[in-house]
Amino acid sequence: MSASRLGLALMHVLAKLPLPVLRGIGWAVGRLLFVLAAPRRKVALRNLELCFPEVPAAQRHAWARETFVVFCQTFIDRSWLWFGSEALVRRRVQLTGALHELDGDTPTIVFAPHFYSMDAGGLALPLNTQREFTSIFATNPDPVLDAWFMAGRQRFGNVRMLNRADGVKPIIQCLRKGGLLYLLPDMDYGPGDSVFVPFFAVPDAATIPSLSRFARLGKAKVVPLYSRMTPRGYVAELGPAWENFPTDDHVQDTARMNRELEAAIRTMPAQYYWVHKRFKTRPEGQASFYKK
Repeated sequence: MSASRLGLALMHVLAKLPLPVLRGIGWAVGRLLFVLAAPRRKVALRNLELCFPEVPAAQRHAWARETFVVFCQTFIDRSWLWFGSEALVRRRVQLTGALHELDGDTPTIVFAPHFYSMDAGGLALPLNTQREFTSIFATNPDPVLDAWFMAGRQRFGNVRMLNRADGVKPIIQCLRKGGLLYLLPDMDYGPGDSVFVPFFAVPDAATIPSLSRFARLGKAKVVPLYSRMTPRGYVAELGPAWENFPTDDHVQDTARMNRELEAAIRTMPAQYYWVHKRFKTRPEGQASFYKK
């Protein structure tokens, strides 16, 4: 049996354990990884230093340690999110906030940034609406894990997962038919189509303007969904549709997206995906933020 298949077998077992036990396992593994995974620890600490220069170093260190714990806890929680019963998932995952934004058939983009709980939020929506639901994810190089991720994310509702290589056309088609697009455009995807806009204290963070462009092309409103891990499971909070979005200026729209995200991160700083090199793409001629 391959390591991946062994891992999935373990996840089947973990899915049956009480949530406090799973969270305890995640806490222990996360504290261990914070010590052992030095490269990722340095990335998280550097990101927090760049974004929160005004915060004492001890507090940033505590956030970084907690972010490893939350990363591991939310990963282990995929056991019951993707293998547990629908009743169990409904009991532990709540969708709150501006639920009326899901009514009707207005083309809608759900801005769902990379909080570690994003997969719980991704299940909360199809559990609470019958609207067609599209999302975009990169393919995992391990075919066993890729199949698990895809099946887990499509297990409820009318969900269609699209590969980034599929292009824009099927995304816009879904929106114009009145569907939902679950979009995660807040990582650094390289210089390609990125624009440089502020993100926290970094004035020139490479950010893709896909939220603005898809909203314009699909004539869609944008509603934010911020997913939070709690002791009882997860709460995914849907915000009201953004006013005056999109505009004719995709750069300013993208800067606004980052400002909206900043406000959400400040409410749960350790639950954001700080282990990613968010600022790896720099303007031409500028040095890397992650040099050894």
